[in-house]
Amino acid sequence: MTLGTGDRTLEAVIFDLDDVLVPFHTVPSWQWAWRPQGPILGERHLLTAVRRSLHAWDRRRWEGVTGKAAPTDLEALRAHLAATLREIAGHVVAAEETEAVVRRMLRPAGEVERYPDVGPALERLAQAAVKVGVVTPLPLESARWLLHRVGIADAVLVGVGDPPGPCVPARDAFRAAAARLGVLPARCALVGDLFWSDVRAAQRAGFTGILLDRRGAWPHVSTGRITTLGELEGAAVSGPGTGTSPPLGPPAVDAAGGRSSGTFL
Repeated sequence: MTLGTGDRTLEAVIFDLDDVLVPFHTVPSWQWAWRPQGPILGERHLLTAVRRSLHAWDRRRWEGVTGKAAPTDLEALRAHLAATLREIAGHVVAAEETEAVVRRMLRPAGEVERYPDVGPALERLAQAAVKVGVVTPLPLESARWLLHRVGIADAVLVGVGDPPGPCVPARDAFRAAAARLGVLPARCALVGDLFWSDVRAAQRAGFTGILLDRRGAWPHVSTGRITTLGELEGAAVSGPGTGTSPPLGPPAVDAAGGRSSGTFL
């Protein structure tokens, strides 16, 4: 697939890790974390509960970006996982049990599921000489383990949830991630699965934004939305400024993009 040429190009793509490159909020992962010996969790109910919880997490992270709440950190992530467990269980789970489940989610074990579109997308980017980075709110140990289990070198990590500095989705964290790849924010795209705290937060930092909506959770987003990484190159990506997205390819001149629209469901 041609990644595009011309006077507006992207030099790097930064991916969110969990639920973009590696499945995280899955039935098997929650089954193992909460009910490893049964009973079997209902798939439909669990995925509905996860979807509600992820929208709440997106809202919470966005409030941290806009100053309406404290920026999210590893403790906020732990609170999100505890809230997701409550959604799945349908009731408050005892504190000791909740802590054990959250700990297992943050320290996964065994086989990790794989998305079939990840490998080909990374190969295409490599062929086009586009740099790749990965950011995540997960702690470094968890992020390294997940990447290792799906065969991606952890050298691509440019932002995790337990550094001494700011964490994504903070503006400074996105810009620091681009700097680690040696590119300007305007020449970098962010691929995330949450509209506000991934895509819009990255746009505030000067990035181009791509929403990877594998679950169909953001049907009202009109631009910059894809459902598989097979659509990455042709996405109607949006970024700061006006116009459509730059193509992916080798360095040219600084790019500018448009704006996405989206709503909380």
